Amino acid sequence: MLEQHIQQQFIDSADLKYQWAQSLARPIEEATQALLACVTGGGKILICGNGASGALAQYMAALLVGGLERPRPELPALALGTDAATLTAVARRGEYADAFAAQVRALGSAGDVLLVLSSNGNATNLVRAAQAAHEREMSIIALTGRGGGELGHMLRDTDVHVCVPHERTPRIHEAHQLVLHCLCDGLDLQLLGDEEIS
Repeated sequence: MLEQHIQQQFIDSADLKYQWAQSLARPIEEATQALLACVTGGGKILICGNGASGALAQYMAALLVGGLERPRPELPALALGTDAATLTAVARRGEYADAFAAQVRALGSAGDVLLVLSSNGNATNLVRAAQAAHEREMSIIALTGRGGGELGHMLRDTDVHVCVPHERTPRIHEAHQLVLHCLCDGLDLQLLGDEEIS
């Protein structure tokens, strides 16, 4: 019984990724181009998320700085919220909901990108971070699910929304990790060319 249930998890995940490939390819390409314009223009990528999405934010920062599969120069990226002292200092002076927004205001500049990961797009601290990014004339790439929520509705024409068309959080997180791999691979392709990976 449990073994069949586990097998079904693999089948469901694979089926859903196959179904989403066509609908998500265009926004992922647009997101890759936004990241490329940012890093080749001297900008940096700030990344944030809560819980498992926060872990994916750290993972993405590691991939951008350390590389995916091919050696390349480090790309300027920082996962917000990883510094407990900064988070608690911001929370102490106001609301925790402003923790990411304060970091965006302190570190973000015009030409930078804020990459936001959220399974539903409704977390107040992520919405406020996006508002702060708009105030700083930054572009936003939002990876969401469940229709995108409030975050999806506040995006501008200059932003990119990659919305996984699903309701279950585990499937959304799995898709977000694949999207992050696609973004890094796309950046490497644009920066390094189409060479064989050994």
